[in-house]
Amino acid sequence: MTQPKHITLFIQCIVDGMYPEAGEAMVTLFRRLGFTMDFPEDQTCCGQPAFNSGYRKEARKAAKHFIRVFENSEVIVCPSGSCVAMVRHHYPELFRDDPVWLERAEAVGKKVFELTEFIVDILNIEDVGGAHTGKVTYHDSCHLLRTLGIKEQPRSLIRKIKGIEFVEMKNSDHCCGFGGAFSTKYPDISTAMVAEKVQNILDTGADTVVGCDMGCLMNIQGYLNRNNHPVRVMHIAQLLAGQEN
Repeated sequence: MTQPKHITLFIQCIVDGMYPEAGEAMVTLFRRLGFTMDFPEDQTCCGQPAFNSGYRKEARKAAKHFIRVFENSEVIVCPSGSCVAMVRHHYPELFRDDPVWLERAEAVGKKVFELTEFIVDILNIEDVGGAHTGKVTYHDSCHLLRTLGIKEQPRSLIRKIKGIEFVEMKNSDHCCGFGGAFSTKYPDISTAMVAEKVQNILDTGADTVVGCDMGCLMNIQGYLNRNNHPVRVMHIAQLLAGQEN
């Protein structure tokens, strides 16, 4: 696709309701890169929680609303691999027996990008002009890596940040145990998984762990805080924007 001049922000529920600083960092970052933006205030959940729980009727209702809100956008950028995966890969599944909505869903899906994917693959930018002092490690979230195939894009952006020391953790691609409803249905398994993830983070000696999905980062941050580990947790948008607080 041709490089856009204007971006529509798709901000998923956890960022909108609990971690607005990640969304604010996106705005800072795209302003630095020279883009104008809009944020449709009538956007709501993409329907992923309902879809993952088997409520297809409710998921289709949310998906139709999403399509109506975003289908006239030039390009849509989201700070969440799981939400992008929902729109791009699961909306067509929801509407496979409805040709009209299937066409609309596929058209929207072609315009939706995860943040690092958009910057690296569409804008062909790796150095966004950021700076950070400290040692950083990176967590691969499941949908981002396995459904969207996004692995090197965030790493390329991190490595270009001035002053940073980037170190890979062991098993960076192992699940943190969040998985949305999984963490509430199977709390003991989820806790064991995040404990292993946190140990791998600590073993790097990093002072900061970065990721592209706030669900994972919220889970990791919760375990770190409960066990008094002084490792900072940041969405990659915050790191790229130079957001230190």
